[in-house]
Amino acid sequence: MKRIVILTGAGISAESGVPTFRDAGGLWEGHSVEEVATPAAFAKNPTLVHKFYNQRRADLALRAPNPAHLAITKLQRVFPGQVTLITQNVDDLHERAGSTQVLHMHGELTKIRCVSCLNEATWLNSLTTETACPTCQATGVLRPHIVWFGEIPFCMPEIQSALQDAEIFVAIGTSGQVYPAASFVDAARMNNALTLEFNVQITPASIRFDETCTGPASVTVPAWVEQLLAS
Repeated sequence: MKRIVILTGAGISAESGVPTFRDAGGLWEGHSVEEVATPAAFAKNPTLVHKFYNQRRADLALRAPNPAHLAITKLQRVFPGQVTLITQNVDDLHERAGSTQVLHMHGELTKIRCVSCLNEATWLNSLTTETACPTCQATGVLRPHIVWFGEIPFCMPEIQSALQDAEIFVAIGTSGQVYPAASFVDAARMNNALTLEFNVQITPASIRFDETCTGPASVTVPAWVEQLLAS
């Protein structure tokens, strides 16, 4: 049975209109990392952090999966083998396209977590310091279910296990510069997996892949899936 591991990054959702978050100046929608994406930032100014993620959550509701998301869903459903889907993205476009068991290594924008009772819950509305935890009813204890800088990514044991068994490793729309995700191609190569990169252009990581396909993911990924399924 063939085992495929797919890693997706910001590039796959950019074609759905999801902002890639950090601009050329290093700012995230006008804010520095230190202001909105660290545990210290949340401790210092939770109102600002909530406002930032509330805006992103509202924007996400206006977006829809594109053909690349849908192609991956088709591959998961039709391929006569195992397809493990890992994403660096915090959006829910893979799920809305029909994918299941998505490994969100950086968390999920549509979930919240209580720092008191540790409950996780789906959350599609605005969140404030006054919002009560759905489980323990405490206030001032909810945070976005996001992996901030300085925190350990989710699902790492499952990801490492999948990479060890992978026969094909595919990276879509990711720069290959942010660790630990940047090391996944090397882990797959150590186990003799075929490694494929899909990106809008050649990246510094391209040399580490067996093959690189450039162009919009909404075009290249569906074409690859159809070719793979036909073979």
